[in-house]
Amino acid sequence: MKRVLFFCVAFLLSIQVVSGIDTDTSSLVTDTLRESHAEKFAPGEFMLEHILDSHEWHIITLGDHHISIPLPVILYSKESGWHFFMSSKFHHGQTSYKNFRIATEGPNKGKIVEQTAAGEIVPLDLSITKVVFSIIFSSALLLWIFISIARRYQKYPHSAPKGLQSALEPFILFIRDDIAKSTIGEKRYEKYLPYLLTLFFFIWFNNMLGLIPIFPGGANVTGNIAVTGVMALFTFVITTISANKHYWQEIYNAPGVPWWLKFPIPLMPMIELLGMFIKPVVLMVRLFANIVAGHLIILAFVSLIFIFAEFNPILGYAVSPLSAAFSIFMGMLELLVALIQAYVFTLLSAIYFGLATAEHHEGH
Repeated sequence: MKRVLFFCVAFLLSIQVVSGIDTDTSSLVTDTLRESHAEKFAPGEFMLEHILDSHEWHIITLGDHHISIPLPVILYSKESGWHFFMSSKFHHGQTSYKNFRIATEGPNKGKIVEQTAAGEIVPLDLSITKVVFSIIFSSALLLWIFISIARRYQKYPHSAPKGLQSALEPFILFIRDDIAKSTIGEKRYEKYLPYLLTLFFFIWFNNMLGLIPIFPGGANVTGNIAVTGVMALFTFVITTISANKHYWQEIYNAPGVPWWLKFPIPLMPMIELLGMFIKPVVLMVRLFANIVAGHLIILAFVSLIFIFAEFNPILGYAVSPLSAAFSIFMGMLELLVALIQAYVFTLLSAIYFGLATAEHHEGH
């Protein structure tokens, strides 16, 4: 139980820290309906604004009144030191506060910039953004669920599972028996099981929360490459630390490979060594790309309504049922993708652990 909690807390806090720093892609959500009537509709901007991070949680816009949940802004400037305030001080990005503002154009678009005597500078931004808040929420939810389940197992070890325990037990056993045991081995899997369980449920829960369009859902956590990058880095570090002598021998002096591929130019060792770093990059990009692609497809169908409405309002009304139908279909498909991507990331991580710890007589 202590090991599981250690993996959960360390894993989730690391993601929160890196995601808090990575606010380069932050952007305020705008009122699309109002803009589509005021100026030419830009589907690219519309889609990006809905998948990128933000310093506030936009709920709805009624006329000219924006209803949103402000989030804490935490900044460190070399010029003026630390600053703590709520994002509502920016008034949805329309005003500045203490010489800070959210850039709306240029190379710093979406970032908080500070106006100084020397010009604009970008301070260190450790704000609780939309993605970071969602990570904190999902982390608390995961800890509450699994601590409750663990306590029930301890209190009633021989009784049949009930409620959440009954719903999640098949997934826990699947990760243990069909992923950890089969890829890492009966003797070694227990050391990696807490991490694999944390990884699977963190990805799955956040994928599902990202499909809920109302607060506290709707944040694109697993569609943020900083988040997927931290998870891939965890897998890479654990694989490298756990690797045994046979693993390194396969990289630097693989048996069965002709000598002329090793000397005088170590071609195969260079390829194998490069593969060590390519694997976590592939993990990072695969999850990020699949989640972002799903959101973009749904937003593209919604954009069709406004694109056709620019030609003729009747065309906008005519295409809206078709767009809504395809959006609903993609939403249902995303429910399956949310589970599959969590499974794939966890499976590949377990495979890497298994390859790194396999004994010579076990083969691959």
